[in-house]
Amino acid sequence: MARVVKVFRTLRNHWKKSTFAVCVLSYGGYWLYGKHCDSVLRKEACLIAKEFGRQQIAPQERLRKATVILNPAACSGKANNLFEKNAAPILHLAGVDITVVKTDYEGQAKKLMEFMEQTDMLIVAGGDGTLQEVITGLLRRPDHDIFSNTPIGFIPLGSLNSLSPSLHLVSDNKVRDISSATLSILKGETVPLDVLQIKSEKDQPVFSLIGLRWGAFRDVAGTISKYWFLGPLKTNAAHWFKTLKEWPLVQEISVSYLAPTLRPPDLPPHKPLRPNLFYRIIRRLKNYWDPPVEEPPKAEEPEKWEEKQLSTIELFIQTHNKNPVERRLNDSLMIRAEPHNLTVGEFVTVGNKKLKDPTEFTKNSTTLEASACQLKLPEGSSGFYNIDNEEYEAMPVEVRLLPRKLRFFISAERRQQLQSQT
Repeated sequence: MARVVKVFRTLRNHWKKSTFAVCVLSYGGYWLYGKHCDSVLRKEACLIAKEFGRQQIAPQERLRKATVILNPAACSGKANNLFEKNAAPILHLAGVDITVVKTDYEGQAKKLMEFMEQTDMLIVAGGDGTLQEVITGLLRRPDHDIFSNTPIGFIPLGSLNSLSPSLHLVSDNKVRDISSATLSILKGETVPLDVLQIKSEKDQPVFSLIGLRWGAFRDVAGTISKYWFLGPLKTNAAHWFKTLKEWPLVQEISVSYLAPTLRPPDLPPHKPLRPNLFYRIIRRLKNYWDPPVEEPPKAEEPEKWEEKQLSTIELFIQTHNKNPVERRLNDSLMIRAEPHNLTVGEFVTVGNKKLKDPTEFTKNSTTLEASACQLKLPEGSSGFYNIDNEEYEAMPVEVRLLPRKLRFFISAERRQQLQSQT
């Protein structure tokens, strides 16, 4: 008992050292527990992948080949380590022959796609910027119709992974997210995604899976990190200081758009059975004695563009890829514009919400559906667009929808969750 009293007396007399030791031990224990949980997640994923690797293949079949475009600079330079520890072992155990191509600088992924050979699957390991470069390089190819049929897997390794919630269950654990995304590639379930083709008069077209964003909220989002010293108040401060420099933050823009097109029915998953021989003979004889009348070619109708003047704080042209499994009557993109009459308080409140989800808009916002649109900025205007969170100089552009252009791997659990929401 005396020894216990002596220990407590020592701790009381050296309370600063004791407090520091408790903090260090607590943090160390929490860190070790996190490492243990990550190890368990990796082990479970590898056991599942091993079952795929044990499946027998026919003698004439070959291993599936995958080309991985990896951005080592993603996730503050930790992307290479994350991929090698989490995704690569899962793919190897499943019997996938992977070729890893690492990018060294911004824009290199676009050039690499020009020389990519045919592969069974394409895997993008990075963030929004890497994914946008890959699809842009892919769809700029002369033979993009052939390569667009290649299924694409997305492993979220970047600081911004806007497409990941549409394809996988997202958590606060990076290892869990990477393992889940890699396993969804092995399971082979895909979903078609729309693509936006954004073209100006100067440059080659850029392709987007999320959308094009322009306005005051976009501008403020890029300055929030400057106010890091304000802690949790930095977001409110950035929006408030913006109103002090300039108010109102209203932009006039002219939008011309085409009406949405009717969505064709989904193709059957299996090829229909060939009719029997007797039916085919009767059909050929009928066509021989009574050939069908050829209809004259229909003259192409001119496109009917509608023009609308918008006064808005922010404009967002976005796809429906937030919920890719939702059934829709039309193939369309959405043109959304925030109202011009927001107060300063509403501007700060809405800005906080848009920081979490830029695709969310207020109830009074303007929404238009179109198959294509043209943006004409006012003379003398300057600024930047965000195209899939990548910055581009603002200029007049034409945005055209490419419906269901690419196929991405999706987890079955996320598909069921999205279907329940609709």
